[in-house]
Amino acid sequence: MESVSIVIPTFNEVDSIAQVLGEFPAEYRADLIVADGGSKDGTQEAARAAGARVIDAGRGYGRACALGAAAAIETSTVIVFLDGDGADRGDLIDRIAGPVLRGEQDFVLASRTLGNRDPGAMNWHQVVAGRLAGFGMGALYGRAYTDMCAFRAISREALARLDMQEMTYGWNIEMQMKAARARLRIIEVPMPYRCRIGGVSKVAGSMQGTLKAGSRIISTFVRVASAKS
Repeated sequence: MESVSIVIPTFNEVDSIAQVLGEFPAEYRADLIVADGGSKDGTQEAARAAGARVIDAGRGYGRACALGAAAAIETSTVIVFLDGDGADRGDLIDRIAGPVLRGEQDFVLASRTLGNRDPGAMNWHQVVAGRLAGFGMGALYGRAYTDMCAFRAISREALARLDMQEMTYGWNIEMQMKAARARLRIIEVPMPYRCRIGGVSKVAGSMQGTLKAGSRIISTFVRVASAKS
């Protein structure tokens, strides 16, 4: 589907990236972009072999997402983001991208907390963090969320309007806050969520990673909430 570009930020995801790329339905494989943060395990080579374009994005989750979106082919009107660890259901991408493609929504997010999760796929603090952040956004903008899942689709025009600035793990919450503030047409879609295929989560895999990501999410929330609309 030439009107959709799929952006996958990666860092040492060789165990999963080929399966992630191979899971998308054929009609969604026109523009697969792996935005890699300097993997040393063969992720880039595996991604190219599986049919993706690979860009060297440097470190930073948000930077990878931003550069991947900027690299989308000109005919793409919808950008889809998801992680490269195999936990997101790429075979169900039409549930995410379809409403945006049809012009029914501007921004569609997968909700892991509303969907069925494999045992151990999410830690309790991830669930709580998503709910608390969603409550805060609801209080600010009248649009609450249940999750901050990476699996999401947004129209290219809407993404440009949001003027994304966050280059770290605050990218997802910045997008959700700015989308709510801009009164975009937004829905969350219940989505099944699996355990990652291999490797260790950069966020939930260690206390250091959790604290680092959490601090970036909190600082981004404060920054965006304090900014003028």
